Amino acid sequence: MTKRYAMACYFAGAVVARVGDEMSGPALMLAGYAVAGSAAQASALLAGITAAAAAGGPVLGAVLDRQRRPGRLLAAALTLYAAGLVSILAGLGRLPFTVTVAIAVLTGLLGPALSGGWTGQLPRVATTDRLPRANAFDAMTFGLASLTGPVLAGGLAEALGASMAVVASTALIGSVAPAAWALPARRQRERQAQRGPLIGDLAAGMRVIVRNPRLARATLTSVVCCAAQGMLTACLPLLGERALGAAGRGALLLSCAAVSALAANAVLARFPRSVAPDSIIRAGALIQAGAFALAATARPAVLVLSLLLAGIGDGPQLTALFAVRHREAPGALRGQIFTTGASLKITAFASGAALAGPLASWSLPGALVTAAGVAACAPLASLAVPEPPITPDRQPAHRQRR
Repeated sequence: MTKRYAMACYFAGAVVARVGDEMSGPALMLAGYAVAGSAAQASALLAGITAAAAAGGPVLGAVLDRQRRPGRLLAAALTLYAAGLVSILAGLGRLPFTVTVAIAVLTGLLGPALSGGWTGQLPRVATTDRLPRANAFDAMTFGLASLTGPVLAGGLAEALGASMAVVASTALIGSVAPAAWALPARRQRERQAQRGPLIGDLAAGMRVIVRNPRLARATLTSVVCCAAQGMLTACLPLLGERALGAAGRGALLLSCAAVSALAANAVLARFPRSVAPDSIIRAGALIQAGAFALAATARPAVLVLSLLLAGIGDGPQLTALFAVRHREAPGALRGQIFTTGASLKITAFASGAALAGPLASWSLPGALVTAAGVAACAPLASLAVPEPPITPDRQPAHRQRR
């Protein structure tokens, strides 16, 4: 019963927090534009709160891994993140814009608490035999949030104003602090008798990612795919304008990807051990490559089909990535590995978007074909990491159970 209660708290908190997170970005952009009247300043707010997550992820993960009750630190991080959003909103139009952006940067340092920091706690609430299915459901919360968060933000901004959309996202994120506080303590075998300096833990976590070939392959493939996804996202306004009649409609295409990602993960949750997660990660990259190439045609029907196909590749890939991390990460460093991985993906996404912006202005099909090429290179890049020989003591957990 305790496990069931913990699982219910975990997933309720994950859904609510991640919907609030997906609301916060569009809501902040709309609020910034409403106050400043400048698209550049509105995007600067989003860039500030997003880019900072790349720096904050590893540190937050290392600090979480040092806690006997990491859920309590997670609750504090969520509360501070919500307070930061309120401060940004309060500062718009009242404080110098550079100060408001600085607040956004500081707030963004805690952003990985909503993604990798939360997911890193899953093995403490799911029994070993239920972890694969729980992992698939956890990945589905990201798809659900990406589908509903922007829609809620846009609807509230239209009905009540952009400021109320920010307030609503803040309330959702802050409301899950009690669920995070109630998460189980670290198991005895996960605790280290002595902990060195924090900088040593940071180095140890990165060494695990680099030196564990399976973890390194999965991380590298997902990071390269995220760069391609960032390139696609940068192309959406132009795709909406040219294929759907309005630039704003391009963002609606993301809903197609979110729907198919949810459906694909629902199927995967019913058969969690049907395919090795390492293979799913590589296959997901190739499926996305094909989807981005189809999008280059910029024909409405084909465009919708391509985004549906992209979701089929992206959703299971995320589930499989979580499965590899849970399988390969030492318990004492799990939180850091999840938040560091999230930070690397955020950085890759931002880099891909920055590269594709000027390229799409020159040639939209060229930018999309380039995105397809980057995604296709993801599994090839992972082959640069040598595969270690399989020995009895290094077999994956699912093989050991068999």
